[in-house]
Amino acid sequence: MSIQPHAFVAMPSGLRTCPDGDAIDFERIYRELIRPALEDAGMHIVRGSAGFPGGESGRADLQSLVIADLVLFDLSTDDPDVWYQLGIRHALRPRGVVLVSGGRPLDAFTHYTDRTLIYRLRDAVPDAMRVRADRERLCDMVEATRESWHGHKGSPVFHLMPHLPESGLEELRVDAAGEFWEQHGRWQQRLDHACRHGRVGDLLVLADEAPVAGFRAAAWIRAGEVLRRQQCCSFALEQLEKGLAITPHDPKGLHEKGRCLHQLALDPDTTLDFDAVRSHFRAMLQQAPSDADTWWLLGRVEEDAWRAGWQNETDNAERCRELARAGDTVLRAAINCYETAFRGDHKHYRAGARALLLMRLYEHLTGATFYRTTFDDMLGAVRFAAQCENGAAALYQARACLAELQMLSGSTSASQKAYEGAAAICDSDWHALDATRSSLQLLRTMGIEDERIETGMTVLDRSMERLARPQRDWQPRQVFLFVGHPAVEGAVADDAHLPADKLETAKAQITELLSELGGGADDLGLTQGACGGDLLFTEVCQAQGIRVSWLQPQREADFTRHMAADPDSSCHERYLEARQKLGRPILSMPQELGELPAETDDDYRRERCNLWLLNTALAWGPQKVQFICLWNGSPSDGPGGMARLYEEISRRTGQVHWIDTRNL
Repeated sequence: MSIQPHAFVAMPSGLRTCPDGDAIDFERIYRELIRPALEDAGMHIVRGSAGFPGGESGRADLQSLVIADLVLFDLSTDDPDVWYQLGIRHALRPRGVVLVSGGRPLDAFTHYTDRTLIYRLRDAVPDAMRVRADRERLCDMVEATRESWHGHKGSPVFHLMPHLPESGLEELRVDAAGEFWEQHGRWQQRLDHACRHGRVGDLLVLADEAPVAGFRAAAWIRAGEVLRRQQCCSFALEQLEKGLAITPHDPKGLHEKGRCLHQLALDPDTTLDFDAVRSHFRAMLQQAPSDADTWWLLGRVEEDAWRAGWQNETDNAERCRELARAGDTVLRAAINCYETAFRGDHKHYRAGARALLLMRLYEHLTGATFYRTTFDDMLGAVRFAAQCENGAAALYQARACLAELQMLSGSTSASQKAYEGAAAICDSDWHALDATRSSLQLLRTMGIEDERIETGMTVLDRSMERLARPQRDWQPRQVFLFVGHPAVEGAVADDAHLPADKLETAKAQITELLSELGGGADDLGLTQGACGGDLLFTEVCQAQGIRVSWLQPQREADFTRHMAADPDSSCHERYLEARQKLGRPILSMPQELGELPAETDDDYRRERCNLWLLNTALAWGPQKVQFICLWNGSPSDGPGGMARLYEEISRRTGQVHWIDTRNL
């Protein structure tokens, strides 16, 4: 479940007289028509207050007006506040407007939007015979507005000025609307914390809880980036597509999508090829022809496509070079991309240096000399650009680039000194040194014999020997996601729902199932750790050597309070024993994700925790997830309950294992 999209309602209040002399009771219009229609469309509603834009409430209304996913304006009267707000929204946002009126037609904006509704009245209130139909029409209109293509512009301002850029949500900040931005700041801090620790499950829950679509889009794109870095590209693409559906021209999201496609094209187990990746980046260049980052990324695609033609023949040097030479057209395409990236932005000196290295390699492979003039012209420019680097984070890359230029054009001693200078400031990043070394290895593989190459490799090898090669982060072979039914809040023992005489039978079935699935030390179990099924699952996992993580819906003290208070139950003692064997910190939902969003009720706690468990499991790779549920099959266990979780994982992977409590 996502938190409901926000709708702001700008309309008159009380009993008003229209220009034609008829009266309208706007409180009845809101209660009987507008609010029910918006609720049916799944919207969280904020109604504007009187006296806009004065006072604290007026400033909060202004913030909601410009940032809400959808704004509904009732233009039945010539209320200046409502028309003023409509003008503000049209000036700042290109879409997300629905217009309604009681009785009189809306001629002003019909050329720009078809999202207009004339509702029927009788004696100043909604026509009782027609209000249901009007409500359904309005609900359909709201849903269509939300789902309409991003390019649709209902604002006459943006329609008539197609090149007017849309403001980002941060640029629409109303400084006096402190409460909204304080809440956003706390949400953003949680998001940053999850990104730093690679906790994609946290990211995805937080993304769903963002109050407006723009924030959700940014969070999904960040989640996609983290997943891509964790080599979970298919699931990353899913998140990126969700973000790009809202902000389809977001350059970061599009670049991340391209990187995911690139990684998938390199995976022999996928059917994606380099042409699909090329098409993606070329489509971006149609919109931004001089974007250096896109040219750089396309250059990497072309270079990897060239490498793919020969890299499986490195044991046969002559055959390898013959294939590399045969791919000269693709190699030239890579050179062109890197060169264009550098010419478009001289801060992209890495692209310039890569172009120079491949130019030298191209001449070696083919004997063609037509790059020499360009090489000489670019060499000084790339060197100067790298020398101008003053960012601490990029300093090693600049020094490594300068060393590479010395290797290509300087003396052996100057090259050695440059590589030593670069290595000296890279005292902890083994992978950065290895990436620099790979460029030298490429030249050696292609048969270029040069003392400067050997000297550089010697310097880098010596530096890398001083650093321990980083171990890859542990990745589970399988992820067992366990949820016991019924899921109860806090620490109320599940034994009340799973009779004591069935506990051993349930444990035996869990044991048998995990054995059939080959569970062992390379696998991970995820559950809450509550009494009953969760604890049985934990104990079986620990007996089979499976690592276990507990993700709990409350702080642990609250989660275990009822366990400790029950003198007749062994649950608390078993909980503490299992807890000691976890070897992983217990994660508490309020600490990791914050308290429940303000517009949710307490029933959302269970749904939120189940989503947290599900997203945490999927973040390891959907194909790894084995869902195990201890459930009586009831479809009526509420939002976020077992039925929905079962359906979601069945849809994604089909790897579901149901232990029916009715048959124990």
